[in-house]
Amino acid sequence: MGIAIPGDSERWRCTGCGNLTRFDVTRTVRSRDYVHLDLSGDGDVEERTVLSETIESVRCRWCGATDSVEIIARPDADRGSSSESATGRS
Repeated sequence: MGIAIPGDSERWRCTGCGNLTRFDVTRTVRSRDYVHLDLSGDGDVEERTVLSETIESVRCRWCGATDSVEIIARPDADRGSSSESATGRS
């Protein structure tokens, strides 16, 4: 069983070392892609619609733990968007 994808007001945190920013994520994605091929046959995906996504594992990049990653609330999730900087100036 995998871990959930954090929502807009959430993020991952490693309970082992406190890491909030670096994770190796193994996932399975089912998608519908719009592929544009040029005349030589080289292709690029120009549009992708994710139909389903499953996170299989999340490993902390700092300490290597796979069983210590949890979802926590982002500290600014309840404030919404603001045009003020951390110093209080716009």
